[in-house]
Amino acid sequence: MHVTTARVGEILTRSSGFLRDVCSHSLQPYRGCSLGGSLCGVACYVQHNGWLTRGERWGRFLEVRENAAEAYRASADRERRWARAKRGRFAIFLSSSTEPFLPQESRLGVTASVLAAMLDEPPDALILQTHTHHVAERIDALRALAARTELRVHLSIETDREHLPGLPPHASPVESRFAAAATLRAAGLRTIVTVSPLLPIADPERFFARLAACADAVVIDHFIEGEGTPDGHRTRATPLPAAMEAIDPGSSLLAYRDRIVAIAARHLPGRVGVSRDGFAGRYLPA
Repeated sequence: MHVTTARVGEILTRSSGFLRDVCSHSLQPYRGCSLGGSLCGVACYVQHNGWLTRGERWGRFLEVRENAAEAYRASADRERRWARAKRGRFAIFLSSSTEPFLPQESRLGVTASVLAAMLDEPPDALILQTHTHHVAERIDALRALAARTELRVHLSIETDREHLPGLPPHASPVESRFAAAATLRAAGLRTIVTVSPLLPIADPERFFARLAACADAVVIDHFIEGEGTPDGHRTRATPLPAAMEAIDPGSSLLAYRDRIVAIAARHLPGRVGVSRDGFAGRYLPA
């Protein structure tokens, strides 16, 4: 793992593309992701973004943005005024192209410093997207922040399988993430499980019954459409689709998502979002 530090001039990026109607801004406390060699890294859409990878292999580099909190404080008021004028509200997605609770975060505290800065300069809304159970270790900070802004914690649980043949292990055990979701919700935090990207689920009925008990809503997002191309051709160039097909034939097709959405809707009526709509907080009617 090649780790560097950097000081950035701007930490808030005005949203476009997939996130355009999800939030006004995204914020990345790190560039790169040290979880990139795990299962979520195989499926990660960010690996296809050459502007971010800059010729480096995904999962092999990490840029620590050591002044992220300082940069946020410096621009928050300006970006808040712009967002309210142009987008209706100042809503941040943290993070769309890195994991905010990387193993290095416990030592470096970049994400923690940004969350502390947001207590002083709160956005109108914050979507905190994570792939690891370690988010539950930040409950006190998150509860304090939820009192200042509209907070949604998005926790990825993309399958019920702890191991998928032909693919690397999870960065965070499935059972640990279920437990984290339950802990977050019990603490009064709005908890959304993002089944993204959707991977083959062994027992969909049981999976969504469990999610109904520990999540306020779910978002289901297949790599087709989700990765930013209509046919998923970027992901089809990775080992993921072949591994999915070997486990559950047809799971690499969009029809699989639609079948899973129908199952989810029976267990969580009015609480199922699909792809971009789900990330924006829009759910299918009950």
